[in-house]
Amino acid sequence: MQLPQGFGAYVANIGIKDASHDFTLVVAEEVCAAAGVFTQSRFAGPSIVLSRENIASNQARAVVVISKNSNVATGDEGLNNAREVVAGVAKAIGCDTKHVLIASTGVIGRQYPMQNVRAGLAAIPKAFAETSVEDVARGIMTTDTVHKVAESVVAGSTVRIVGVAKGVGMIEPNMATLITMMFTDAAIEKSALDKVFRRVIDKTFNCVSVDSDTSTSDTAVILASGVAGAVDLAKFEDALYQVALSLTKQVARDGEGAEKLIEVCVDSARDHRQAKLVAKAIVNSPLVKTAVHGADPNWGRIAMAVGKCSDERDIDEKRVVIRFGAQEVYPTSVDESGLDALSKYMRSDTVRIHVTLNTGTAECTVWGCDLTDGYIRINADYTT
Repeated sequence: MQLPQGFGAYVANIGIKDASHDFTLVVAEEVCAAAGVFTQSRFAGPSIVLSRENIASNQARAVVVISKNSNVATGDEGLNNAREVVAGVAKAIGCDTKHVLIASTGVIGRQYPMQNVRAGLAAIPKAFAETSVEDVARGIMTTDTVHKVAESVVAGSTVRIVGVAKGVGMIEPNMATLITMMFTDAAIEKSALDKVFRRVIDKTFNCVSVDSDTSTSDTAVILASGVAGAVDLAKFEDALYQVALSLTKQVARDGEGAEKLIEVCVDSARDHRQAKLVAKAIVNSPLVKTAVHGADPNWGRIAMAVGKCSDERDIDEKRVVIRFGAQEVYPTSVDESGLDALSKYMRSDTVRIHVTLNTGTAECTVWGCDLTDGYIRINADYTT
């Protein structure tokens, strides 16, 4: 898969932690429309601080990602180092520093190895012939087991949208999640791009959770080169949604130690907020996650998760319906043969939980993963 028209890339190892690629730079031919949303963590790193500043005008020329070091909780030295990276990229590609976005991901509390970083900045080429989306996706990985890419063509046009994402843990967003970058050759007005991007992120990446923890480095950005010309805005939003949805599911499926994708749909809710609240309560429950991992159709754990949303006074257990897949398990009971069939269903790599609240007409779908001993091992040994 190739980047859309108007973009090139450079992916390299600059010695951040190991021998894998850890420096990724995607560059547009010209300054172009851009949008971004970021973590709300009070420990947001320098990369978040600088990218928020630089994307305020909804324009950008480049995005640089350093992986395997988040540069978070590193004080003034860390901020100065991030500024040096942005300045180095700007000098190499010939643009203002305000048009360079930066993201960083990895261990918290460690300074960049600046001697290596400076050598890496000095090696940035003058031209960017690399257009492989897969290389970009691999370059931003940390504990991911697979690289994550997605592509869509806007209906009735030649306009392409491609996206990459990384992230397998510390994923429970308030505003964006992990690191995801999307690129399109559509010509789209910058304020319109910002509005569309935020709507799409809210329906996709803001609806994924691996472990209910919010990263300090969550970054989601999009750049639009404009090379392929104007496009119908509604069709563009639909195509962007398809890219983001695919990446969202890939992230959830690749959760640290995960073996199964969990999809939770809550419908007939009072409003979207209520639907999302209940869906997140279900997908974040360790008891639900372990039941899915063990292929145990224990619908009582779903009822527990719904019930703990105690401030939602209009939720009445007599009106709630719970299903695994298409099979109703409450209030209509399931006999032993039905439970055996459900256990077989839950051994598949995707498990859908469907809850109907009957408090209104709104709905929300969220995505997560099962909880395995692999998750514990990965995170118990993360820095050692």
